[in-house]
Amino acid sequence: MRRLADAQGVRRFMEALACQASGDARAYFTGGATAVLIGWRETTIDVDIKLVPERDEILRAIPRLKENLEINVELASPGDFIPELPDWQSRSAFIATQGRLSFYHYDFYAQTLAKIERGHARDREDVRELIARDLVEPQRVLSLFGEIEPQLYRYPAIDPRSFRHAVEQTVKSRS
Repeated sequence: MRRLADAQGVRRFMEALACQASGDARAYFTGGATAVLIGWRETTIDVDIKLVPERDEILRAIPRLKENLEINVELASPGDFIPELPDWQSRSAFIATQGRLSFYHYDFYAQTLAKIERGHARDREDVRELIARDLVEPQRVLSLFGEIEPQLYRYPAIDPRSFRHAVEQTVKSRS
């Protein structure tokens, strides 16, 4: 059984993953890994990452690293659940570079919108923290939602009206 990942565990994973990169790449953390590294959660069940570009040697190493480090790793990002926000990479916050691999927090606005759409209790807590820590501005969340709203038809599991309502309620309660 794998353990919950704390900040030290995420950092060990970063170091081990960086050792696998034979070329330049970027790893974007999202969800619990972001919460743990920034410090509003002590642990996360899994480390969600997106690799750009997807480098074969890194992807092949992940199953071994998961076992060796006893950590859950998922290839997942907000763009898997909602339309990718324009310019998400430029808004992604830099964490560190180790070897040929640079680490970032996936765009906080994209994380916020994906968490609002999911709507689980922990997601709502994370959205509160993202806003409280001034990592996102509520009105900008609504504005960026408007930019992806026309693409929601590509995600049939999402009810656009409910999603818009949840975003508006979040913005209204935080403004």
